[in-house]
Amino acid sequence: MTVNQSPMDRMATLYLDYLTIEKGLSENSIQAYASDLADYLAFLEENSITDPVDADATVILAWLIRLTRKGLSARSRARHLISVRGFYKYLTAENMIAASPVKEISIPKTGQSLPKIISVTDVEALIMAGNPKTHKGLRNIAMLEVMYGAGLRVSELISLRHQDLNLDAGLVRVMGKGSKERIVPIGNPAKNAVREWMEKGRPGMLKQMISPYLFVARAGNPMTRQGFWKIVKKYALEAGLSQGITPHTLRHSFATHLLEGGADLRSVQTMLGHSDISTTQIYTHISRDYLVRQHREFHPRG
Repeated sequence: MTVNQSPMDRMATLYLDYLTIEKGLSENSIQAYASDLADYLAFLEENSITDPVDADATVILAWLIRLTRKGLSARSRARHLISVRGFYKYLTAENMIAASPVKEISIPKTGQSLPKIISVTDVEALIMAGNPKTHKGLRNIAMLEVMYGAGLRVSELISLRHQDLNLDAGLVRVMGKGSKERIVPIGNPAKNAVREWMEKGRPGMLKQMISPYLFVARAGNPMTRQGFWKIVKKYALEAGLSQGITPHTLRHSFATHLLEGGADLRSVQTMLGHSDISTTQIYTHISRDYLVRQHREFHPRG
């Protein structure tokens, strides 16, 4: 062990020595672990983290997202995560850290890949494909802004009612899977787009009819899933974006952009309405004000 090693290098050396001496792994296995660990530690350094102890689940998830964007398969990402998980397990066993941050991250399933992600620039191009001079254009722009601004599922978006939005507070009430209600912040672009739609587009679409739904289609009925999918597909084509963009692309991009911007993982999972995670209980204690601050600070259109 070199005396002038950094804390990260020192911990990595101790771990690799442990794998060699106590676990008796082959040279090829050691090299694979060393390569995966080196990639992770380099990512920490790039993000001004000089000690693995200071990393949390958000950092590790951001690292996995980068591996995905580099083209690594689910199998390769799983191997990388297993290497880092073993590293933190060793640090925990040696009392160098109190708890492993990898426990909250699931191993990527072989054969599965993350949904498509588009950049902030592409999101803006998609939204700008709408025509603000028509009633439908105002509606479509507002729908895209709200979906990306709050990370909604299509079913949640099309079922929104007028009373579900509090534009003054910048909050939307969402009824998610299993009839579970959550409150999600939206930023100024989404609020402004909804106001434009409510004042200039919705009355013209309804033509004296009454509808409880925020985003209406024919005869005051709510937009259908298929109808909104066609809008996204049409706008993506007009914006010159790659094929394969779906409404879910906006939801996943919402989460990814927040995490890459430095948002807290638990806040993002709360905004998404994920209830099938082992640490759900702690999410229920996050205050609305904290969620609003997280969204405003880290969402690119917050």
